[in-house]
Amino acid sequence: MTDHLHPEWANLRVFSGDFPDSQLPGQPVLPGSLANFTGPTSLALKFTVGTSRIWGIGILPLGWARFIGTPAKDHADAIYPAADQGFLTHLQPLITSLFGPVHDEDAELARISSFFLSALEAGPTEDDPRIIACHTALLDPDVSTVAEMAEAARLPAHTLERVCRRHFGFAPRLLLRRQRFMRSLVQYLFDPSLHWIGAIDGHYHDQAQFVRDFHRFMGMSPSEYAATPKPILTEVMRARQAFMGSAVQALHSPVPQG
Repeated sequence: MTDHLHPEWANLRVFSGDFPDSQLPGQPVLPGSLANFTGPTSLALKFTVGTSRIWGIGILPLGWARFIGTPAKDHADAIYPAADQGFLTHLQPLITSLFGPVHDEDAELARISSFFLSALEAGPTEDDPRIIACHTALLDPDVSTVAEMAEAARLPAHTLERVCRRHFGFAPRLLLRRQRFMRSLVQYLFDPSLHWIGAIDGHYHDQAQFVRDFHRFMGMSPSEYAATPKPILTEVMRARQAFMGSAVQALHSPVPQG
């Protein structure tokens, strides 16, 4: 099956069975490996996979600060075989031990939880409140400009820029543009009867601006994407919506809800 991942935060994906081939626009195909690590993305990642089991571990900006630590901007719109990257060496014990000899999802989940809880205990004891403030402002649909985001986060513009590039991977302007696009995309995918014109976010000036963003983030036109099969992402989005309350990772809250 072939599908496209939407722009999202960083992810570690570990595979059992067939390994996927993955490609970001303008980059060579990354052949399958035991685990792939993707930095924050502003592009659609195309992948092809056969029969496989996959654990995907999403790393939001707070998680990036806690578990990765390097500047996110250095790994934005990039995908790697996890074993080849020195800055991911500390993740290798989880990667190599995640799948045991017996198919046991509960045991696999317990290994993931144990690994990250141990890493939390060994790391800093407090989160940087500026990351939460930036992320919260980014999710506010009423915030549409960098000035509004800085005001909502209660940060000077230059500090906002620095925090976003280091922990979110991109400048605030692009992050806001990505959020606006993802809100529109989710609206359409969950209710195609709206058509694109009814789904686009209210902060778009017109449909032409939305179409330009669609090409920027997905690498195709809205009509091309609507006609493209989505055999995996459709089900993933439904499960995310039911469990997390948001259908795509880019719209997840920085703190647990409910």
